[in-house]
Amino acid sequence: MLHLNELTFRLGPRVLLERATVAVDKGWRVGLVGRNGTGKTTLLRLIDGELQPDAGDLRLMGRVRTGRLKQEAPSGPQALSDFVLAADRERTALLAEAETATDPHRIAEIHDRLTTIRADSAPARAARILAGLGFDEAAQQRSLSEYSGGWRMRVALAALLFSEPDLLLLDEPTNHLDLEAAMWLESYLVAYPGTVILVSHDRGLLNRVPTKILHLEGQRLLLYNGNYDTFERTRRERLEREAASNAKIQAQRRHIQAFVDRFRYKASKARQAQSRLKLLEKLQPIASVVESQTVSFDFPEPEQLSPPIVSMEGCAVGYEPGRPILKNLDLRIDMDDRIALLGANGNGKSTFARLLAGRLRSEGGRLGRSPKLKVGYFAQDEAETLDLGASAVEHMSRLMPMEPEQRVRNHLGRFGFSGTKADTAAGKLSGGERARLALALVSRESPQLLILDEPTNHLDIDSREALVQALNGFEGAVVLVSHDAHLVELVADRLWLVADGGVRRFEGDMADYRRLLLEQRRAERREARQEREPDKDRAPAESAKDRRKAAAEARAATAHLRRAAEQAEKALAKLQAEKAKLEAALADPGLYERGPEKLTELQKQHAAVEARIAEEEERWLEAQSELEAAG
Repeated sequence: MLHLNELTFRLGPRVLLERATVAVDKGWRVGLVGRNGTGKTTLLRLIDGELQPDAGDLRLMGRVRTGRLKQEAPSGPQALSDFVLAADRERTALLAEAETATDPHRIAEIHDRLTTIRADSAPARAARILAGLGFDEAAQQRSLSEYSGGWRMRVALAALLFSEPDLLLLDEPTNHLDLEAAMWLESYLVAYPGTVILVSHDRGLLNRVPTKILHLEGQRLLLYNGNYDTFERTRRERLEREAASNAKIQAQRRHIQAFVDRFRYKASKARQAQSRLKLLEKLQPIASVVESQTVSFDFPEPEQLSPPIVSMEGCAVGYEPGRPILKNLDLRIDMDDRIALLGANGNGKSTFARLLAGRLRSEGGRLGRSPKLKVGYFAQDEAETLDLGASAVEHMSRLMPMEPEQRVRNHLGRFGFSGTKADTAAGKLSGGERARLALALVSRESPQLLILDEPTNHLDIDSREALVQALNGFEGAVVLVSHDAHLVELVADRLWLVADGGVRRFEGDMADYRRLLLEQRRAERREARQEREPDKDRAPAESAKDRRKAAAEARAATAHLRRAAEQAEKALAKLQAEKAKLEAALADPGLYERGPEKLTELQKQHAAVEARIAEEEERWLEAQSELEAAG
């Protein structure tokens, strides 16, 4: 479907891609990964035709429709549902033509084409996508202009998904989503009928959606089979093998150099010395991927306080007197707590975070804080509020005016700002670097409580892993709001659900929460179906015999669907086991020493198994959908 051959692209004097080559087949789900600034977004723009390469060839085979999630939020008076429906340009044009067409043959062609593209079901499909991304039925009828930029980006994503391009290009699609919408997007992409290339730093998303990982590093592209964890393991093993080979080469070079140094000027050995010099030129180190310096975080150790550090009894909070968003809050936080806040956007997670941080006052009840409590609060837009003309040292010095410069620099060093990087203006830092600087600023006073509201939006995968390690090593309490399920699972040991105007403890883990959301969505679909299709003809009373007969008929009518789902599930289990064996074989270091034939054979088998898995997943999803529709 997509072929890049010897592709080169320069951005000013900087080379982002140099002779990059890769092929992506139809139906693949590919995760595009690499450090911030390596050119992932640029590559998507090249594929979409917005940019042109400096050299090489980029081809889309056949008539391929591409669709890319851009970073500009839509706006205007249009209703959300109308905006999404308009994304299907062919349907919109055909419906407009149908209003004015007079030729009977053309009218027939229009209606035939509208049937083919499922035009009649389009409003329901658009509504389902918008609902999955957090817009209820009433919200879908409101205009774009009533929403903030983040919510309008959700609408842009909904429109893109609704248009169903053959090649779907997604650049950090979860950045503007809450955890609930991100979970819905995962399931949608797994069942997406086209090809997907996904740029993300969300490890959970990269583990559950892609079947291939495309790594961009050193201006080159390298394709790996499997999800992100498999890629990471395979790449690590390859680098270890290359490091071992390089060590052998370096030992050989030292041995040959010693011979040359010893006998270069001895007449009887001069010819041998010259031949060894030629050999030395050929023994070059393997061109391994150069490992960049890893980022580290190190939150300062806080002074220990007696529990609880925060307690609430009957508290309420809102932005207008007498109109609380959250009320009846009866909670406590201790120094060793690791709490993640769950709940859809708009339910009050950020409001609750501001209450904890002291940015909002409690209305009624009793809010107690330890007298010595220091709070570090990272708001969603914290990195965007930096002075772009000031350096990290200048930012920190403004907040710590009485501290010597060396102490300021020492604290910045905990977050990767040392040497010239600490003196670089914030405007010249990457988004991830600005996020790290904001984390350094909010932790400057060694807080006992860290409140982090979406701290990973601009962090790459390595930086997110470093943040996980730092939070797990932190000696204070953490309250976390994040759409990154991987971060929540590794950091939080307590989950609080923000919903229905309150905050309560959620008894369970993230898997339980996923199941709860799935059950809620099924219940909502059932209710919506019942509202659309009320059973007006049913008699007021129905005998037990009639009910049993109706149930038996319903079971008989759906028996083939249950069998299809069960067969697909069994086939999937076998295929997944087969895939695991193949991936274990591909990860075996000895494989790469046996020649290319066996490797090629295993890769073909792996690709065939993944294709069969995709087919069985589609069969299973189709059977499940029909079963749900049948009630």
